[in-house]
Amino acid sequence: MSVRVRARDIGIPFKGTPGAWNSITDVRGVEVGHRTLIDEGSDEQSTRKKPIRTGVTVVLPRGKNISGNLEEQQIFGAWYSLNGNGEMTGTTWLEESGLLAPIIAITNTHSVGTVRDTAIQWIARQSTDSVLSEGEYISLSLPVVTETWDGFLNDINGYHVKQEHLFDAIETASSGYVDEGNVGGGTGMITHDFKGGIGTSSRKHGEYTVGVLVQSNYGKRNQLTIAGVPIGEEMSNELLPVDGKRATKPQEQGSIIVIVATDAPFLPHQLKRLVRRVPLGIGLVGGRGGNGSGDIFIAFSTANQQVMGKKTGLLNLEMLPNEEMDPFFEAVTQATEEAILNAMIAAKTMEGLYGNKIYAIPHERIREILKKYNRLQDS
Repeated sequence: MSVRVRARDIGIPFKGTPGAWNSITDVRGVEVGHRTLIDEGSDEQSTRKKPIRTGVTVVLPRGKNISGNLEEQQIFGAWYSLNGNGEMTGTTWLEESGLLAPIIAITNTHSVGTVRDTAIQWIARQSTDSVLSEGEYISLSLPVVTETWDGFLNDINGYHVKQEHLFDAIETASSGYVDEGNVGGGTGMITHDFKGGIGTSSRKHGEYTVGVLVQSNYGKRNQLTIAGVPIGEEMSNELLPVDGKRATKPQEQGSIIVIVATDAPFLPHQLKRLVRRVPLGIGLVGGRGGNGSGDIFIAFSTANQQVMGKKTGLLNLEMLPNEEMDPFFEAVTQATEEAILNAMIAAKTMEGLYGNKIYAIPHERIREILKKYNRLQDS
């Protein structure tokens, strides 16, 4: 088993205090699972290989072992789009109600429908609503399923993500350690013309935690910035993507999905404020919300679960005042920045469709450039 290397391990400096796992799973109750699909495949109409480089990742805000009716399974949430060249299902009702279904899934652009339909089936299986007596109704379920485009490396029109793959990701979801890089929905993703994928990070503030998970697939090389250093400019002609068909690097056609979790008692309007700070973290790494990029984010709080499912009477909620939100804004910014870089540091060089190739960012080269700018963090 290879040694896990993350952004801090190679001397990239960060602000703030992470949780025990430096992961979204530091928020108690949250579980993450992946199903990674890597196969050479083949085109039945020819001998040309159609490599599969894709998958699905799930974030379960209340874990996989949930029960009760659908209302009881919900939590407070909010979403925000920096640039909407992408898809995130369920957001119309999330905006209206402030309520989030108990699963968030991330996959490739052409697999959203399959994953969404399967997510609904999973929710129904967990719900007591599925065994209601005659005359009662089954509650509405509108899960959040979102995507980024992996068609440079993956046979995206092969529709390889199936129902069983989402069920596998859910079944293997856990708290604690989260695999990063070329895993799950992030398998075929690219970031600033280097290999990208799944990354995560967290920050502590007093008794509360903010966790972030990204599926990173955006950005141009010259924009890449690490710890304030123009890494992309320094590496402008190094390890560029190889396009097997055109021998030129691809234009930005990517996106970034960011999921923010917290156990702080925030209501939906406050979570909206929180999720709007995600672009500040992306900007620290060099993201600019390009025209071809779907930059879509969601935030949720695991607090106030005791009131979910109650349909009558006075609800006793807990919330922190707006005046105490500034440290949480900072936490979202910091954890988003680090999660993106964790995705890049964990990722491995990958060759895929038509011989297209994306290189992993070399760790020693980062250290060399950071040292040049006096930004290398001594271990």
